[in-house]
Amino acid sequence: MNLALWIAAGLLAAVALTGGITKIFVPKEKLASINGGGWTRDASVGFVKTLGILELLAAAGLILPAVLGIAPVLVPVTAICWVLLMIGAVITHLRHDEAKFIALNLVYLAVAAFVAWGRLAPEPFTG
Repeated sequence: MNLALWIAAGLLAAVALTGGITKIFVPKEKLASINGGGWTRDASVGFVKTLGILELLAAAGLILPAVLGIAPVLVPVTAICWVLLMIGAVITHLRHDEAKFIALNLVYLAVAAFVAWGRLAPEPFTG
């Protein structure tokens, strides 16, 4: 179970890192032209960049607290925050009729819920 939780957290961290870097460094106009990025047309540059920063923080929060042994409870807290972020992503993609991305966001949501549940109940970090 511990290994599955580490893999799940690592995959989510990779997704968050990729999304965060993209939202911070790719111009909004280019994001809007990418498949699944149409939602950025309705969002301010500041909002998109803020989401990118939150995703970078999520990437760090899913891995670093456990690896460093500093406040490892932040791993499930970060996973819960990721669940909330994915709910927002689902709503956003629903508004833009992007079913493919809704399904993907629901998968990420389920993985994050698994990490949160796993690290709060059966396999919490000790130390």
